[in-house]
Amino acid sequence: MLSSTWNFIKRHKRKFIFAGVFVGGVYLLGKYAQRKIQEMQEREAAEYITQARRQFHFESNQRTCNMTVLSMLPTLREAIIHHLNSESITALLKTKPANKLEIWEDLKIISFTRSIVAVYSTCMLVVLLRVQLNIIGGYLYLDNSVTKNGTAPLAPPDVQQQYLSSIQHLLGEGLIELITVVKKAVLEVLGPVSLKQSLSLQELEQQLTQIRQLVEEGCASSKHKSLSWYMMPDEENTLASQACGLTENDVTTIKLLNETRDMLESPDFTTVLRTCLSRGFIRFLDNMSEFFRPPIFQVCEQLSHVSLPLAKIIPIINGQIHSICSEIPSHFAQDLLLIDQVKEFAANVYETFSTPQELQK
Repeated sequence: MLSSTWNFIKRHKRKFIFAGVFVGGVYLLGKYAQRKIQEMQEREAAEYITQARRQFHFESNQRTCNMTVLSMLPTLREAIIHHLNSESITALLKTKPANKLEIWEDLKIISFTRSIVAVYSTCMLVVLLRVQLNIIGGYLYLDNSVTKNGTAPLAPPDVQQQYLSSIQHLLGEGLIELITVVKKAVLEVLGPVSLKQSLSLQELEQQLTQIRQLVEEGCASSKHKSLSWYMMPDEENTLASQACGLTENDVTTIKLLNETRDMLESPDFTTVLRTCLSRGFIRFLDNMSEFFRPPIFQVCEQLSHVSLPLAKIIPIINGQIHSICSEIPSHFAQDLLLIDQVKEFAANVYETFSTPQELQK
């Protein structure tokens, strides 16, 4: 019995060896596949956790953006009122001066200028802070979640403070230049319009459209082709102009400023800003429409048929800055912050700067 079994094994030795190798290979292959599946599951779980953490950080960053915008609106409002102080002119008119008509003309230009500047600068503040805080937010995410190997942080606190202080350009030199350009456009469009002339809401919208065209398409007095200049100074005016004595933090800040400038000059940013401006001027006209409602006994009369003398429109226009630049409640700013294009653009900026550079290559 044993002899026959041994002879059988010898005759089919190769088959047994092949079967053994095959069974062993299948076993090893199964173990390998099992290990790979486990690794893939662990990698997917890690990626999910990372994505969830980044999403949570992004959403938290957007809330910070919103709060920062609202907290800066009073500062912006005071800066505009400081440069376009219609209150002093109104007080002068109450003294019944001899040149009353001339003072009314000044009030007309200043009132329209400061409300239009308020719309422009608020829109700029919203989109600029969205860019800046999402660039910083992306780098902070990398500092907290990726760079754990002892390397220097991408955005240390001193750099953050220095970088974010560049918003002062919009509140200072940029705002002054914007006021100059808008005032020239207002003078050109509304200067010839008599204080006694009546305007409907539609005609007022047409006047605003003409002013916007002069400002945005470049009137003769404008030295800047892009609205981005009002938000950030020219590159030669930054820290880079200090040829020597730059610290490591200065170099990092310059890098952030250059990255921000690239964003502001991108077609996507231009589209988002234009969307904000369109929404802003629509809200501005919506606020004005409340004063163009027909009397109760003329309810059948259409809104477009109601006209007001320009002299009566001026005080209404003059007070709009308090609605536009109001922090609480700020329906104007909230409208801008809720625009889908603003949210999508913010997400793209954050995605770009929260992704490790080696993954972008």
